[in-house]
Amino acid sequence: MGDILLITFVFLVAGVLAVPLASRLGLGSVLGYLIAGIAISPLLAAFGVDVVSVQHFAEFGVVMMLFLVGLELEPRLLWSMRARLLGLGGLQVAVTAGLVMAAALALGQAWSVALAIGLVLALSSTAIVLQTLNEKGLMKSDGGRGGFSVLLFQDVAVIPILALIPLLALPELMDAMAGGAAAGDDHGNGHGGGLDLTHGLAGWQRALVMLGAIGVVIGGGTWLTRPLFRFIALANLREIFVAAALVLVVGIALLMTLVGLSPALGTFLAGVVLANSEYRHELESDIEPFKGLLLGLFFITVGAGFNFPLLFGNFAAIIGLTLGLMALKAAVLLALSFLFGIRGGDRWLFSLSLAQAGEFGFVLLSFTVANAVIPAAVADQLLLVVALSMLLTPALFILYDKVIAPRFAAGGGDEAADEITEQGPVIIAGHGRYGGIVNRLLREAGYATTVLDYSSAHLERLRAFGFRVYFGDATRPDLLHAAGIEAARLCVVALDGREQITALVRHVRQQHPHVHVVARAIDREHVYELYAAGAHDIIRETFDSAVRAGRSVLEALGDHPFEAERKVRQFVRQDKAHLAALAALYDPDVPLHENTAYVEKSREVMAENEAALKGMDRAFATRVDRGWSPPTAADVAAEESRTDPGEAGPR
Repeated sequence: MGDILLITFVFLVAGVLAVPLASRLGLGSVLGYLIAGIAISPLLAAFGVDVVSVQHFAEFGVVMMLFLVGLELEPRLLWSMRARLLGLGGLQVAVTAGLVMAAALALGQAWSVALAIGLVLALSSTAIVLQTLNEKGLMKSDGGRGGFSVLLFQDVAVIPILALIPLLALPELMDAMAGGAAAGDDHGNGHGGGLDLTHGLAGWQRALVMLGAIGVVIGGGTWLTRPLFRFIALANLREIFVAAALVLVVGIALLMTLVGLSPALGTFLAGVVLANSEYRHELESDIEPFKGLLLGLFFITVGAGFNFPLLFGNFAAIIGLTLGLMALKAAVLLALSFLFGIRGGDRWLFSLSLAQAGEFGFVLLSFTVANAVIPAAVADQLLLVVALSMLLTPALFILYDKVIAPRFAAGGGDEAADEITEQGPVIIAGHGRYGGIVNRLLREAGYATTVLDYSSAHLERLRAFGFRVYFGDATRPDLLHAAGIEAARLCVVALDGREQITALVRHVRQQHPHVHVVARAIDREHVYELYAAGAHDIIRETFDSAVRAGRSVLEALGDHPFEAERKVRQFVRQDKAHLAALAALYDPDVPLHENTAYVEKSREVMAENEAALKGMDRAFATRVDRGWSPPTAADVAAEESRTDPGEAGPR
């Protein structure tokens, strides 16, 4: 018991210390976990910890992550992705596997070994890529969506790869393994049997069992989970619901394992089926902490699993293989990005983010050794290549963030924007869920707009509805010129990136001061940055909806709709009135809660606002109330009792 607690303590301390430090340095949490694993690897070796066994346990974090990804996808959305899912993902796996196989053949491997190596190394790291894309807010970009399509296809492709690998067994390795078993050598990996209930069945029987298991997951998710969760909700205990969520995920993963399928595929399907469930958000909040901890543990084990003696003994060869693999995969992805219309900076994001080998490589390589497909000595070197490529992946994201993305944002990219043939008095930069509403309102009010957006897939959908939209990075001065910024009256900045919004506002105010700038703000601190940049109107993306929610709360507490509206308007006026004073005290280099002058002024402002709202008098009568809500019978009776008998005429 003490050993388990000590080992757990070591893992937790490593993550708690390394991840905040890495995040502070801009390296990201994934690289922090990997560095933590490398740092504690001597300690784990001294304690005799079986890192591989811990890694197999931690891989369940990937299973949970795909369940959560599935919850975010409606089946209709998944169907809409079919072209990229099958075309982009299928071509990536096929072309990469073929090229890696050719390289392995050139290095003297047998064709069956080369094919197995190609299939294993064609896969990328779902855990690292999705975690990093979500952290950096790039998941909804063209590059992020393209990467997700490829990763999803790869996870599905694991199933036929697992079925194919035993057919590639080398007779000499099988004889050697049989001899070892006869001599009592029980050192092999038991992937061939164990929990796989389909072991020994004919091919068509295995296929039927697998299809049946998938049917159980889809049918159970559609018809059984809702009654089950309703029953569990009767207990009104959060911990029971958490346990039920874990039972669901673990049970589906176990079912997939029993029939020889990928647990990640099963939980992903379950997530997609439950995407429209009323329990979706509860499931997300319950599973998320476990997913985060297990993924962190997985990355730590990847770092701790480095075989440094083997690495230093074959340093040049392993480094060369790693860099060659990453360069080859990036080149294939870059070529596919041209074919599937991924443009600009998203093209490089897509190509660099998937250039590594994946966590399924650890599983598949041990599976190939157990099934006498790849010699153990070759597999050990390939394990290092997989781990090293995963370790280098955060550096590729840093390269994208620090070098490539700023180059495209500054207009240095080589991607040509759409030719703008029509110009309007209003330029809208960004046509997502925020800028799209503004554009619809202006168009329906009769104003011509020029819309710029950097998501080519999104723009294709908008053009189908008759919107006049153009592909391009709105932060590029040449594109703004082509859009008619010199003659424009107004620019609506509705981009997603905080830094991009601020940079565009500052550029327009400095270079085109005649243009009225309405800017989207991410949060209150961003308001202060935009205020300093010179924006005329700054609209917080959640402020108005939150104020409306507050008004509904006031009405629910008993305030008349008119009085609730007066309080809300007073609150908004006061918030705007004090904005300049608070913005003057804002220091971007000091956290708000540590800025003493700002905190004191904020407390003073809140006290003034509270006194003003509480001191508002009820300055209207029932007659005015009737303009806001239908009079009740009591209102009518009260009004009639106050009526002057000599008074006549309509009211």
